[in-house]
Amino acid sequence: MRRLLHIADRHRTPSTTRLLGFVLAFNAGAINAGGLLVVHSYTSHMSGFASQVADGLVLGDATLLLSALGALLAFTAGAACTALIVNWGRQHHLRSAYALPMLLEAGLLLPFGLMGAITLTWETPFTVPLTVLLLSFIMGLQNAVSSKLSGGRMRTTHMTGNLTDLGIELGKLLYWNRHGTPPEAQVRSNFSRMQLYGGLLAMFIAGGLFGAAGFKYVGFLWVMPLAALLLTVALTPLRHDLRRSVYLRSLLTAIWARLRRRPGARPTQSP
Repeated sequence: MRRLLHIADRHRTPSTTRLLGFVLAFNAGAINAGGLLVVHSYTSHMSGFASQVADGLVLGDATLLLSALGALLAFTAGAACTALIVNWGRQHHLRSAYALPMLLEAGLLLPFGLMGAITLTWETPFTVPLTVLLLSFIMGLQNAVSSKLSGGRMRTTHMTGNLTDLGIELGKLLYWNRHGTPPEAQVRSNFSRMQLYGGLLAMFIAGGLFGAAGFKYVGFLWVMPLAALLLTVALTPLRHDLRRSVYLRSLLTAIWARLRRRPGARPTQSP
């Protein structure tokens, strides 16, 4: 349990990064599967929405085109939001740089769980309910977290890349190295990568079972345990930074720097 409380810390080991990826994959699988039951669409699969844009243009179907554009823009906005938060946290040396986007995700899931049925009736300019855009934004937010913390090697909201990488490693495992092949030329699989990609896939499916069953029998409130999981992971590094008052000092430093750059501001005189 103690290890779980520290996996979102900026200073992590490869094993804690892998564990955090498993937690995020479980969370994404649950939201994705539950979202299908609610809005009849997988809100993390941007490949399908990109194809839908082309279909809408060819068929002249404005509704199809706008709904796909809305999901794409919301997912992109979520990823951009994570990049802004993480880079700001890194520049200010915060241990919670990666925890803050997860905290935001939990904050978005809480009202979704309480008001999800209402948001299904809120139409948007993209001809889809607000729920679709909200879930797509959350998926973009989370996918960018896993990408940033792993240097682009890990995705948690969709399994296409993970299945591809897992298949590559399986192909290496099955490859027959001819007798006499020099060691440096031999094809060998990476079991660590196989464990990572296989674990992400297993956790995504497990989360999907959890989310589908919960949304079917409980409804929107089933996202509360998912929000609680993210809060549990994010709060430990956040508390560390708050104890050191890093946020307050960062905010004051930014305000002071902006005041010094303000046009017409008097230069600071040396004593």
